[in-house]
Amino acid sequence: MSSPAPFSRYEFMIAWRYLRARRAEGGVSVMTWISLIGIALGVMALIATLAVRAGFRAEFVDTILGANAHTTVYMAPQRVENQLTEDVYVVPGRIQDYDAMAAKLSELPGVERTAPIVRGQVMATANDSSNVAEVFGVSLDALKAMPRIVDPQTSQGNVEDFGKGVAIGAGIQRELNLNIGDKIKLIAPEGAKTPVGTTPRVKSYEVVYVFSAGRYDIDRTRIYMPMAEAQNYFNRENVADEIEVFVSDPEKVDDWTLPLLQAAGDGAQVWNWRDASGSFLAALDMEDDVMFVILSVLVLIASMNITSGLIMLVKNKGRDIGILRTMGLTEGAVLRVFFLCGAFTGIIGTIAGVILGVLLALNVDSIMAALNALTNGGAWQPEVRGIYRLPAELRAWDIFRAIGLSLALSFIVTIFPARRAARMNPVEALRYE
Repeated sequence: MSSPAPFSRYEFMIAWRYLRARRAEGGVSVMTWISLIGIALGVMALIATLAVRAGFRAEFVDTILGANAHTTVYMAPQRVENQLTEDVYVVPGRIQDYDAMAAKLSELPGVERTAPIVRGQVMATANDSSNVAEVFGVSLDALKAMPRIVDPQTSQGNVEDFGKGVAIGAGIQRELNLNIGDKIKLIAPEGAKTPVGTTPRVKSYEVVYVFSAGRYDIDRTRIYMPMAEAQNYFNRENVADEIEVFVSDPEKVDDWTLPLLQAAGDGAQVWNWRDASGSFLAALDMEDDVMFVILSVLVLIASMNITSGLIMLVKNKGRDIGILRTMGLTEGAVLRVFFLCGAFTGIIGTIAGVILGVLLALNVDSIMAALNALTNGGAWQPEVRGIYRLPAELRAWDIFRAIGLSLALSFIVTIFPARRAARMNPVEALRYE
């Protein structure tokens, strides 16, 4: 008579009955519940943490790409020699025929649009308050193409009035106590050139638009000004400082570096969003790996409770093991029975952990908002973290990793007590029965 196939129905039946310990074997039942709850909490923490880390990275990248160029083309600084004094000094590179260069760059495959800009540092003052700000001189079309800047849900004013004044960040508005229609005074260190030197340029502008890009550092330092006015204000007549380039796939922006350099000509340099934020993104990736390892240890500790519970189960079921062996069960069948006992705990705990982790990840922003309200804003400070909320992004790969890790650890830790049960001598098990 042939032996039953591995993992037959009766093996599942015996394993399931053993998990439902009687009152006299309540210790086994308690250890099973402890193992199950521990695995569920470990998987929940792992999924929620990975979701928050993924959401934080996605939010960070989105705030960068929604308010900044994917890559920027500019000219290298030039060394100029004074013929009278023979002194050599460095002047910033300027783009002379910027419209023609922008049109040439926009013809490259994968380049969606380009925009010449003028940049400069100023001191912004209003209502007896001041703040350091960076002015971007752009066209109205370029401003309207930035999704984080023209978001109607977070902005104030009419962007179509951009030609009548300036657009400021919500942080500047708050620090200088400004509203739509108020005046903001801008002071630039490089102003009019006189026989006695360069005097600061001071000029007031009407605030016609207030934006919130979702990044605290952008909202409290950035001002947008019409391109022609910025050229006049910063002494950039008929020149531009940079040309912003937006590509079809920002994650692969490095692929456009060489074509942009070739199209821009001699002296051109390229600086993309990965160059500006690469160290921070690398730190996020490293933190993801470290957090996964740390939380994996928690799942392993929870899984080790399965071993304790199975060892207690094997000791309590010594007589049953002896009877089953004398009835014809092989060592492999006994091993599989107790392996299934541990596997059931791991599978049920993993399923519960996935459900709890997904629910926590989907509601983490609401939970953090409640904690922030209870702590009077101490749980989440946007000026420290750079973004206004705690995001979460569930990714199938992260859930799969959490499930795979939990099941793998649960299955591995059951092997030792299952082998111990399989190798039990039926004679010794029934000697004192």
